[in-house]
Amino acid sequence: MNIIVCVKQVPDAKDVKLDPKTNTLAREGVESIMNPFDRHALEAAVKLKEVCGGQVTAISMGPPQAEVMLREAVSCGADNVALVSDRAFAGADTWATTYTLGKAVKKVGDFDLIVCGKQAIDGDTAQVGPGLAYRLGVPYVTCVRKIISCEDGILRLERMMDDGYDELEVDLPALITVVKEINEPRVPSLKGKMKAKKIEIPVFSAADIGADADCIGLPGSPTQVQRVFSPEPRGERRLFAGSLDEQIDQLVDFLKAGNQPTST
Repeated sequence: MNIIVCVKQVPDAKDVKLDPKTNTLAREGVESIMNPFDRHALEAAVKLKEVCGGQVTAISMGPPQAEVMLREAVSCGADNVALVSDRAFAGADTWATTYTLGKAVKKVGDFDLIVCGKQAIDGDTAQVGPGLAYRLGVPYVTCVRKIISCEDGILRLERMMDDGYDELEVDLPALITVVKEINEPRVPSLKGKMKAKKIEIPVFSAADIGADADCIGLPGSPTQVQRVFSPEPRGERRLFAGSLDEQIDQLVDFLKAGNQPTST
């Protein structure tokens, strides 16, 4: 069974800041990590491989430094990796991203299943998985919380819903996106780390995957971000400083004085 996992390198959410001059995310000096939902996608793919056999290939579209994340994917069970990297991809929205990933998947080869995280924490659109399925012409299921079985070319699974879950069957080849409830990602093994250190990572440019220049990056993006900003604070605020115990004492004194809490 050939399984492809799409992984993305994103800024660590706890360190994200806005550049006040450009109104864009300030990425310099911010640690990059594997998108948390993609960790669960990778774990789901590796577990399925362990049951059904086959191999797992992790693909990422991003800058050269994303190689670090792909080596991490190998240390967690991926057999092969590929990086799709080219300055021409910069500024891509989800439409252009799915076009590029679709070309990359075809470059890698035939597949039975593609696994993606539900969404990326830096964009939160949840559009790439379904969009990629559309590009490849395969059925898809989103928000998968459990893979029940995979037999005779049919994948049985549970899809999370607001009021419970659906039990579905989908013919392979197909694409699924997973939620964090599906599993607990494993810790990299020593054997995996040794393999990750030695593995050669192929890097595909726009020309390598046969991408049309008008369909990638900014030229291929019908939607573009005009401005990113922090919401203006509303109401009065009072900031309590010091240790946790000191802040609690200050809050208690503040409330005893007859004040109403607003924001701390």
